Amino acid sequence: MMMKPILATALLAFVFTDSAYSQQAFPATLSSHAQLPGSTFVAAPSGAAEHYNTSGRFTGEEGRIEQLYTNLQATGLALPFPSQPLQGFSGIRSLGDDRFLVLTDNGFGSKANSSDIILMFNIINPDWKTGRVTIEETVQLSDPNRKVPFPIMNEATPGRFLTGADFDIESIQPVGDTYWIGDEFGPWIIQVNKEGEVLQVIATNPGGTMMRSPDNAFALTPNPGAPLSDDVVVFRSGGYEGMALSEDHTTLYPLLEKPVWDSNDNAPETIDGTPVLRMFELSTDTGEWGDTTRYYPLASADHAIGDFNLIEGTRGLIIERDSRQGDPRAEWANDPAEFKRIYLIDLDRTNEQGVLEKIAYIDLMDIQDPNGIAPRGTIDGTFNFPFVTIENVDRVDERTIVVANDNNYPFSIGREQGQADDNEMILLDVADFLNAE
Repeated sequence: MMMKPILATALLAFVFTDSAYSQQAFPATLSSHAQLPGSTFVAAPSGAAEHYNTSGRFTGEEGRIEQLYTNLQATGLALPFPSQPLQGFSGIRSLGDDRFLVLTDNGFGSKANSSDIILMFNIINPDWKTGRVTIEETVQLSDPNRKVPFPIMNEATPGRFLTGADFDIESIQPVGDTYWIGDEFGPWIIQVNKEGEVLQVIATNPGGTMMRSPDNAFALTPNPGAPLSDDVVVFRSGGYEGMALSEDHTTLYPLLEKPVWDSNDNAPETIDGTPVLRMFELSTDTGEWGDTTRYYPLASADHAIGDFNLIEGTRGLIIERDSRQGDPRAEWANDPAEFKRIYLIDLDRTNEQGVLEKIAYIDLMDIQDPNGIAPRGTIDGTFNFPFVTIENVDRVDERTIVVANDNNYPFSIGREQGQADDNEMILLDVADFLNAE
């Protein structure tokens, strides 16, 4: 019988009432806007096979497509592409001086269609005056020292570059001269050096309980009628979407995107009827899992989180969103975005079961833009962020946060009818929100 991990007694206990989840809403004002065109590409790294001069050849419903620009999408774009799309951002950290570390998603959305995408992260520099974004540095991931515990797509090649068929990287944290990356396929935690070379890959087994998704290389689907594994089942695309880092850089807080499967209830995990996401602790010094598990409460079972960063001490920001896209004020949006919020939490504010309190939130569908800063998306002084996946948030200064979307290039249409989304980055003035108690 699977038991929920016991929360460390050092945590403060809070008794939640029926109104515990009625958080206070705070206003957000747009202060800057920049965007990187969705059709932004980078060259395959030196040493990669010629195969990687083309990408997206496996996105067709009937398998391989080698002829460029033949797989037409609703966005008007067609795959395969020459070169590698820089794609949407699935994790961000502010580096100061208007420089940001951003993680590129695994490719085209699944393990099956992303084997010709080489994984990467970038350092970018938005010019908030012109709205343009400059790519300062691109780092592609590889495994030259065979640290990955399973066969990778480029197992027998000299470069041993990692692809979107190996990992689905969704969160990133810089620690010293290395980077720690959260993955959804395993879910795994990956440490790489500044050249993007894998140093270690850590399986998810807090408390000695192995947790695997259907995309884990070691997950075996049972025959009909066969008993399931004792592993905790993480949903496909439900791994580490967010991963915060403590101020002293010694502890990571990986957060699952979706609830795990509760085999006792034969349903996604809940606590007192509320769907919850597990948040773990991992030491960057030892690579060992901690004893504490916290739970983030979702407002709805069909929601997911998009990013998680600590902003000071134990206080942090978490994006929670639905899976809809499109501006509800636009007639063309068939299933428009509705719930896109950023919540303020505190790791020390939980109830006796380890469920985090949601202190306050801002609504990304109701951003004030009185000065008309946004080039698109503002109507009658109100700007919104109606993207299906909003996967980037971090604090820039005492009153400002940065938010960015994952544009799922070339598929998502959230901003304009029939147009592939760009990578939009916004600065929001949210001083009262950041100081909420």
